[in-house]
Amino acid sequence: MLGLFATLNLASRSLQTQMTGVEVSGQNLANVNTKGYTRQTVEIKPSIDINTTIGPEGTGANAVAIQQAVNALLNRQIQNQQSSTGYWNAQQAALQSAETSLNEFLNGTGSSTSTSSATDTTDTGLSGQLSSLFSAFQAVATSPTSISARQNLISQAQTLATTFNQISAQLDATKASLDTSLNNDVDSANKLVAAIADLNKQIAAAQFSGGTANDLLDEREQDLESLSQLANITTSTETNGAVDVSLGGQTLVSGNQVLDTLQTYDAGGGQLLVQTATGGAAVTLAGGSIQGTIDARDGALATLQTNLNTLASAIITQVNGVHSGGYSLTGTTGAGFFNGTDAATITVNAALVNDPSLIQAAGTATATGDNSVALQLADLADAAQSALGGQTFSASYGQTVAALGGALQTANDQVSSQTAVANMLSTQRGSVSGVNIDEEMTNLMGFQRAYEASAQLVTTVNQMMQTVLAMKS
Repeated sequence: MLGLFATLNLASRSLQTQMTGVEVSGQNLANVNTKGYTRQTVEIKPSIDINTTIGPEGTGANAVAIQQAVNALLNRQIQNQQSSTGYWNAQQAALQSAETSLNEFLNGTGSSTSTSSATDTTDTGLSGQLSSLFSAFQAVATSPTSISARQNLISQAQTLATTFNQISAQLDATKASLDTSLNNDVDSANKLVAAIADLNKQIAAAQFSGGTANDLLDEREQDLESLSQLANITTSTETNGAVDVSLGGQTLVSGNQVLDTLQTYDAGGGQLLVQTATGGAAVTLAGGSIQGTIDARDGALATLQTNLNTLASAIITQVNGVHSGGYSLTGTTGAGFFNGTDAATITVNAALVNDPSLIQAAGTATATGDNSVALQLADLADAAQSALGGQTFSASYGQTVAALGGALQTANDQVSSQTAVANMLSTQRGSVSGVNIDEEMTNLMGFQRAYEASAQLVTTVNQMMQTVLAMKS
């Protein structure tokens, strides 16, 4: 049999065990609103039995470990989901910036109040200004000697050219902003890589000494998910608890060592891409905000800039080709209507701005009221342009707007879908790893009652020992 002293030790171990339970429940309650905190549980096991004449007799219980209520599969799924969410969020942000530059209504994009179709436009947008330009050419054809009609034409042309310039500048600014975002994301990824390696060192040291580093594990999981949002990493866990991190086939973290980091490099023409810093190996990315930024910049945004430059170039070439063959009110000929070569450089001929009578609207130098060239210029509005794939100016621009609208709509749909999946996974993890106040209060009361009972056992044994001592005296 245990005897009084062994029973007293049993009660002492029970007090310590129940106190540990109270402390763990208190820790959970204290962190109920802490982001990334994983609920902890105390593992209690019976103490070693002793053999007696009537069979093995228990010696109480011990708290042997404090464990996390974690589902590794859910954590891995959330990491993968973070990569998808980060990719489409980056795409959405870039395309919304491009949409703002165009100043056109795109269905289902940017604003939740938009109800127009993907090719709907505003009068202040480029599409409306294209229509106004050729209407102004028609007005000159109607009144070829009217200076006011010519002045209005110059005004409409300047507005169109300025809009081209502004859109081009804004798209260049968007590209520069995306490059800055790319550099910032790479810097953030490198900091997270270093932090994960350092946490691996601390976690391995804690587990080597027989302890558990639950708070460090939570911190590392948060860093892994943040890194996943930037790039589609793959991870593997070592026997000592450290996590190895790879990206696009390149190992970045092995145990407590940072084997490589990321850097941006100019792939030519100012196109920033990502490679490893040590070996200079190109990194293949399939998700994360880094790749989302690259794809938006080199995909929809680059296509938009190319299409706008092609449109501006076609307008310059076609209008100048007709205008240069006409004659002004003063009999001059051979002047171009526009200067420049693309959306960034298009301007109206300064000589025409200063003297609208120099607009070459007539087909001959002597015929008063000749409007043949002005009519040809007005007819360009409905002419199929080989440089634009056989489309008119307006149709080509409408297709450009529709393409951007479609890309942005896809990004918006994907963001909504990925957000829903992320919320579902977060809810599932919360049901496993989250702190439930009611449950913790119940556990706390259980540990409290067990502690009170153990204390009562100490009191009882103490009284029994006093009785024995009194009998001896």
